[in-house]
Amino acid sequence: MSKNVEFFFDFGSPTSYLAWTQLPRIAEAAGAQILWRPMLLGGVFKASGNQSPVSIPAKGRYMLQDLARFARRYGVPLAFNPHFPINTLQLMRGAVGYLGSERFQPYVQAVFEALWVRQQNLAKAEVVAAVLSAAGLDTAEFERLVGDEAVKQRLKDNTEKALGRGVFGAPTFFVGSQMFFGQDRLDFVAEALAQQA
Repeated sequence: MSKNVEFFFDFGSPTSYLAWTQLPRIAEAAGAQILWRPMLLGGVFKASGNQSPVSIPAKGRYMLQDLARFARRYGVPLAFNPHFPINTLQLMRGAVGYLGSERFQPYVQAVFEALWVRQQNLAKAEVVAAVLSAAGLDTAEFERLVGDEAVKQRLKDNTEKALGRGVFGAPTFFVGSQMFFGQDRLDFVAEALAQQA
């Protein structure tokens, strides 16, 4: 049986970005495969009754400090996006649409870095188009994918499956039946992968 870690994420989550910068290294060290699970965090919040930490002022201020601490620890750039929160529906449909193709990783990198390194406003279609073009991705293909009914349904299905497994936020990881919430639980993810047969 091969080792797997499932990664439920949404581009609109800065902690998903931080997890994305670290999870490939952790998976590689463990000889594990990442199973990418794009989901719609807004749908998860609505169904679970959860909300973004930044909606609570004191918690939001603390979270911004904590994000900076982790970025320094990981040695990665992070600049909180002034356009937050951004509606990520189209972006997450794009992730679902590209999943399984050679364009998935370049797409994920382009979107995460545009949001959480370059602070771009990906709520604007023209900004998304410029980001994708710079990454060598076909904007016409992206438009076709995000409008495809099967892609839309897969994103809904991913989100419903996440909720059915107890997911209430992003990022969430599963190693077997064990669930870990938050990029600050990556050490537990690594331990679980090390113990997995």
